[in-house]
Amino acid sequence: MSVSRRQALQAALASTAAAPALAAPRFGTGIEGQRRADLGDGSYRNPIVPGDHADPTVLKDSADYWMTFSSFQSYPGAVIWHSTDLVNWTPVTAALHENIGTVWAMDLVKHRGRYYLYIPVLRDAGMGIFVIHADDIRGPWSAPVDLNIPGCIDPGHVVGEDGRRYLFVNGGRRVRLTDDGLATDGPLEDKAWTPWQYPQDWVVEMFAPEGPKLFRRGEWFYLVSAVGGTAGPPTSHMVTVARSRSVHGPWEHCPHNPIVRTTSADEPWWSRGHASVVEGPGGDWWMVYHGYENGFRTLGRQALLQPIEWTPDGWFRARGGTLDRPLAKPRGGKAGPAGAALSDDFSRSRLGVQWSFHAPGPDEASRLRWEDGSLVMRGKGQSLADCSPLTCIAGDRSYVVSVELEIHGEGQGGMALFYDERGHAGVGFSRSHMLTYGHGSEHRWARQAMEVQRVRLQLTNRENVLTWRYSLDDGRTWRQHYWQMEVSGFHHNVFGGFLSLRPALFSAGAGEVRFRQFTYQGLNA
Repeated sequence: MSVSRRQALQAALASTAAAPALAAPRFGTGIEGQRRADLGDGSYRNPIVPGDHADPTVLKDSADYWMTFSSFQSYPGAVIWHSTDLVNWTPVTAALHENIGTVWAMDLVKHRGRYYLYIPVLRDAGMGIFVIHADDIRGPWSAPVDLNIPGCIDPGHVVGEDGRRYLFVNGGRRVRLTDDGLATDGPLEDKAWTPWQYPQDWVVEMFAPEGPKLFRRGEWFYLVSAVGGTAGPPTSHMVTVARSRSVHGPWEHCPHNPIVRTTSADEPWWSRGHASVVEGPGGDWWMVYHGYENGFRTLGRQALLQPIEWTPDGWFRARGGTLDRPLAKPRGGKAGPAGAALSDDFSRSRLGVQWSFHAPGPDEASRLRWEDGSLVMRGKGQSLADCSPLTCIAGDRSYVVSVELEIHGEGQGGMALFYDERGHAGVGFSRSHMLTYGHGSEHRWARQAMEVQRVRLQLTNRENVLTWRYSLDDGRTWRQHYWQMEVSGFHHNVFGGFLSLRPALFSAGAGEVRFRQFTYQGLNA
């Protein structure tokens, strides 16, 4: 494609407000048939990171971009992703291994050559903020340090014009940090900034001012934050902006607030909000934020990329409309790999970055061992609900997963789609029965007597309708489970927790399960 044709295409794609909507979304195809944002023609389609990747925090580090997301009760957590063009992202490492609580919206920063990750958590004792640090973003990362900031979430780090470091947090509050960023240096200030107030007749979940992210451009500090609640009605969440010449204020609100908001349930992305603003590789500017895909809340909040433009009066506004069509990629970036394989033959004798335990105990990893190209998982709890399954994030509307199981001892194991302890659907096997889980519990009336030691199990998820098949003779013959499950209601508005419905491997009871050849294939054709 010639330079002039490419420029014309990018100009056309960037001006999308009046263009008609596509009849059906078109995605690129990535590894394992997973959907990919990059369409290969100078354009991309959201999401840039499909699946449950909420509360993105983005760091520009020379020609590299790094991003991480809320990891909630999944450990290892705080998986760090890498890109060189803001569109194609691949996971690099998990920075957090010690279970410190339910991890919410973090902030990833670099200061004087060192990387910091400020981590808000919810624990039995309440909310608080930890920090970990590393000299190399790929690790190793330090042990978590408790900053002892009670009742706060959503930290946003900034260095003020006075050279001091600050964390802005939810509710308009702020605390100063020591120079090393590993402790507070003064009290929590209650009125450091005043969140923007939307009209009272708007249909939102709640006010909930949160997610402050700060950056400096020219003479101005900009504070980007969210209000309206991150779930609830599709029109809840939004992106707002304030600015000041000093981190100490006063802060003035953008006259064009909100910069981004879902205004209709007919739009492809719901509850758009919680943005980080970053300069692109070619000097243009972008927002990365999250949203629910219309009809697929089960996938969680997914990472979205939208261009912004600066106005003559020093504010910025969003371009790209409702994200219902492809957009021109950022200028000057170099496309790299996108996504990562979810399939695992368990030959590496370690957990791949795609895996995490749900709500693990301190010694959860000791349940695992690798033998002869298989993963052996010791049982825990009594059922799928309380066994801390091993999960991975799926980002496709439709996909098929399969695994081979061997059951040892008096336990059970299998595969599931797992939201949390109350919301899951799956099929498991003991040595004497097939067990069926639906609506968050085992249906004992559905138990079938069956002599089992080794079984192949396959799940097909077609737009939230699950079909299960199993084979007791190494795949020569297959039987379809008699129950097809519909799981579109397994999401935050039903169960809370801000999670997603994930493929999961589980081992429960007194025994262990040997897993071989876990495979994943997206069905996006």
